[in-house]
Amino acid sequence: MVGAGPRGTSVLERLISQWSAHRAGPQPGLDIHLVDPELPGPGHVWRPDQSRLFLMNTPSLFPTVVPVGQAAGGVVQSIVECSFDDWRVQMTTDPHPSLSDADRDEVARLGGSGFPSRALYGRYLSWIYGQLLEASGDGIAVTHHPTDALELSPDDAGYRLRLGDESELAVDAVVLALGHLPAHLSPEQAALRDGAARYSLQYWPPAVPADIDWDRLPAKKPVLIRGLGLNFFDVMIQLTEGRGGRFTPDDSGKLVYHPAGREPQIVAASRRGVPYRAKAQLDSYLPRSVSLRYCTLATLRSFSEQGIQPGFDHDIWPLLHRDVLNTYYTTLVRVTGERLLADPTGFLDRVHTALEVSGPGWAAALGEVLDDELALAHHLDVEGLGHPFAGRRFASPGDYQEAVLNYLDADVTESHKGEDSPLKMAIGAMNAGRTVIKQVVADGGLTDQAWMTELRGWFEPLVEGLASGPPSLRIAQLAALVRAGVVQFVGPNPRFIVDADTERFGASSPWVAGAEVSASYLVDAMMPPNRAASTLSPLLRQLLNDGLVRPKMMMAHDGAPLSSPGLDVTLPPYRAIGGSGQPQPDLYVLGLQLASVQWGTAIAAQAHTPADAGGRTLRDADDIATVILSQR
Repeated sequence: MVGAGPRGTSVLERLISQWSAHRAGPQPGLDIHLVDPELPGPGHVWRPDQSRLFLMNTPSLFPTVVPVGQAAGGVVQSIVECSFDDWRVQMTTDPHPSLSDADRDEVARLGGSGFPSRALYGRYLSWIYGQLLEASGDGIAVTHHPTDALELSPDDAGYRLRLGDESELAVDAVVLALGHLPAHLSPEQAALRDGAARYSLQYWPPAVPADIDWDRLPAKKPVLIRGLGLNFFDVMIQLTEGRGGRFTPDDSGKLVYHPAGREPQIVAASRRGVPYRAKAQLDSYLPRSVSLRYCTLATLRSFSEQGIQPGFDHDIWPLLHRDVLNTYYTTLVRVTGERLLADPTGFLDRVHTALEVSGPGWAAALGEVLDDELALAHHLDVEGLGHPFAGRRFASPGDYQEAVLNYLDADVTESHKGEDSPLKMAIGAMNAGRTVIKQVVADGGLTDQAWMTELRGWFEPLVEGLASGPPSLRIAQLAALVRAGVVQFVGPNPRFIVDADTERFGASSPWVAGAEVSASYLVDAMMPPNRAASTLSPLLRQLLNDGLVRPKMMMAHDGAPLSSPGLDVTLPPYRAIGGSGQPQPDLYVLGLQLASVQWGTAIAAQAHTPADAGGRTLRDADDIATVILSQR
């Protein structure tokens, strides 16, 4: 295994569990080598020694790195059957000696619906690895090589792998579970880097937040932050609470920020102009009140059963769109129906009738119902949720700050309503639909054009911004920082430049008059792009150059070939396809580099779900382990 983070650990677990379950009588031993400079289990991203201020964006009850429960049926039972939440509960009563005092304190405070730190999740992953070693028994040898893999070459018996410590491994099979890799900068990022070097400015390119020394950013100086996604919140909290600031509630329940005096002046911007929406406060991952009626697995699978390769915009989105609207208006009637409608039950009956209209006519039928009975302020524009200030101009930066602050406060309020928020339940329906869609579009389930320009082009940014946000605490903290004057926003569709006249970075928005900010520091608050063709990984570059792997090519709408982000692979168990177009024997790919055949590869496996659904990464690991062991 090249890469011993969560994906590599899942393959390790599947190999050990399958081998232990199927061994009968004398047989050759199993010799497994893990190549990763970081600790096996947590790997790079989930290191247990990172700041505890970095939070996961999924609650404790969600993630697992091994199959758990009967819902994971179809795979061999794990010899270490323990999700993160199972582990959390166990650690509250029987803490493992590896837990630090900070780990114990966090475990004591954390509930199933709470959001753990990445450090604590890393401790779970490390514990799983240790348990696997203890449970593996005779006949299995696991060796960790704390170094990088530099070069892979085929030989008569399999492969030879040259490592960073100048040693070599001769192996039968290789699993590439590479995870996040450094990448070349985009042309825009390269221009910012080059301009920074020319004028002695500081440009911080995309990176894993835990890799950055945030103390290098000066206090009280303006710092431009490009991006308002998940990495933004890591930057925000490190530069505020991480420097000694405190948040306390006021009499109204809103948070108040008490500066430490060492904070920079944070100036943030993104295309949408607002951050990701907060997660709803729930006791389950998907809302219990959400039930999909249209975007169901059976309906989506019926396309392939009829010999149809669907498009997203034409075939799949109208189904999910109906479910999102149905959930919204059903929740609206349940929560506030009598205050808004003369006949709530009749209104909902008309909504359901309109949604059942076949073909594109359903949208017009629904519009007539809404126009007749419901005030415009309560209509839901689903696609408009992704751009809340679209087409709106602001007379001053102050006006824009006020608008964003109202947006943040309202988002926190809706999150606190949980299942009683029509908006958050509509987003919950979209998230539930995403889980179903992931199963159907994988491995060629969509046309190339639909995959690249529809699913990945506009829907992915929409659903990510709405359903993949931080816990509501982070939005409440951001609102407090805005009120305290520590954070301000540039505006939608910002332009970032290196200004030769001022010899500083500049940021402005065409939608906010006077929104022109300059600084000597600019942080790109995002992860390195997951694009195989632009990787800086020595191993992956060598594999590409030698033709052992290749990026997957897709066809654009005009028939032109385009390089997609991930590697070209066979159907599961995902053997790499080389430059000649032939599958490479015993060379397997898992995780982020499957981005061209799977959607949502960065999302962890969901505990207590079928292996084909929320546990897809575990199914992939199981498929790879099965074929490796069958050939030994």
